[in-house]
Amino acid sequence: MGSLGTNLALTPHSEFKQLDPEEFRKQAHQTVDFIADYYKSIESYPVLSQVRPGYLRDRLPDAPPYNPEPFEAVLKDVERDIIPGMTHWLSPNFFAYFPATVSTAAFVAEMLCTSFNSVGFTWLASPAATELETVVMDWLAKMLKLPTSFMFEGTGGGVIQGTTSEAILCTVVAARDRELLRIGEENFGKLVVYASDQTHSTYTKACRIAGISPHNIRLIHTTAETDFSLDPVLVRKTIEADMVAGLYPLYLCATVGTTSSTAIDPLGSLADVVKDYGVWLHVDAAYAGSACICPEFRQYLDGIEGADSLSVSPHKWLLTHLDCCCLWVKSPSLLMKTLSTNPEYLKNKPSELKSVVDYKDWQVGTGRRFRALRLWMVLRCCGVANLQAHIRTDIQMAKMFEGFVRADPRFEIVVPRRFALVCFRLKPDPGTGGSATAVELLNRKLLERINSTGGVYMIHSIVGDMYMLRFAVGATFTEERHVIAAWKVIQQEADAVLGEELGMK
Repeated sequence: MGSLGTNLALTPHSEFKQLDPEEFRKQAHQTVDFIADYYKSIESYPVLSQVRPGYLRDRLPDAPPYNPEPFEAVLKDVERDIIPGMTHWLSPNFFAYFPATVSTAAFVAEMLCTSFNSVGFTWLASPAATELETVVMDWLAKMLKLPTSFMFEGTGGGVIQGTTSEAILCTVVAARDRELLRIGEENFGKLVVYASDQTHSTYTKACRIAGISPHNIRLIHTTAETDFSLDPVLVRKTIEADMVAGLYPLYLCATVGTTSSTAIDPLGSLADVVKDYGVWLHVDAAYAGSACICPEFRQYLDGIEGADSLSVSPHKWLLTHLDCCCLWVKSPSLLMKTLSTNPEYLKNKPSELKSVVDYKDWQVGTGRRFRALRLWMVLRCCGVANLQAHIRTDIQMAKMFEGFVRADPRFEIVVPRRFALVCFRLKPDPGTGGSATAVELLNRKLLERINSTGGVYMIHSIVGDMYMLRFAVGATFTEERHVIAAWKVIQQEADAVLGEELGMK
């Protein structure tokens, strides 16, 4: 027994300290220096990773090391092996998806969040995490000028979810269970949900997870005549047709700033429609909702008082880092009825007295991170004025790019620009005949050439059967010079594509 004890004492892991404060201090300083250097040089990397599928498996060992390796060696491998496989979302030349913005305040807050490692599923598990979230959700609600019916100061409340997908799923299941109490569980298969054909694909995914039949998910057609926003008249007709067929209308998702083109659904008119049928109205303002902290854009939330829930993602445009999706609901009790759990090991007096918020009952999972700390520090360290200026600067750069497009007769703007997204396309050379197929092929070639340069990254979308290019301004480090340089790349590659077209004639 003695020799066995001696052998155990000499095993490598017995002296290993999972978190030694001084070693942490040293490695954290090294990491901060590494990150700062990465940010300073990020412009030099190809925006879109140039590696081939499977590249990393070829570079890394088949198995993990038996003994620990020096931290410096690991950090060098991050630079050598990981960074080449990154698509650099923070690059100033990233114009593809809506941005995932960052800031010093959010970064430092994330460090604190990680250091505390708080798992705030109940109030008692971390009172500060819960109470800060209730405060900061009301702060942001006031910045957006939401009615008090969405605030803890009023009769509603807010919760920070990870993404819009979670926000939609939570509200769909709350609406589902409310309706099933009315119509009976046997009619579950007759529940119908609605959205536009421009609504983010996560909506359909969330509804299917909630058990809604794919056959009962209505994606209502939009047209260029309404700038691809939902038509309330068509929504009403669709709902009434379902009711005649013996189905039960459940939920409508309206969007403020669709992914493809930033279309704006008319919230007030849609609220007037759905209230006649008891349909839950959710407003997805993941991207454009942040712009509504600026008075000149608040109009796009007009009619929000008629909605049951609203989600906005500060990680997209309010410098808050992924992941932070703010969900407000008018009736928190409906969420809690559906999502609450009460195992013996989580029971406590404050919860039993119903004098506190237990956020485990507002989300799908139980455990949750201290996300509110990030949002709180961003609001405090940046201030509303600087956040407004940040949004306005991005929009001004998008306006500048829009002007470049309009000034070049080879291009056209496809849909109106409202925020910091410009949707455009290269018009066909007169010799191509101008068919839709020819235009699409032309622009596919152009996009492929642009992205292959490594200096700019953009994506496409299709609205109203029109293939178009999206230029989304908003990456944290983007300045006017990057927009100007991107336009020069686009022009150069357009010259090449049009030259190839003429050469084929």
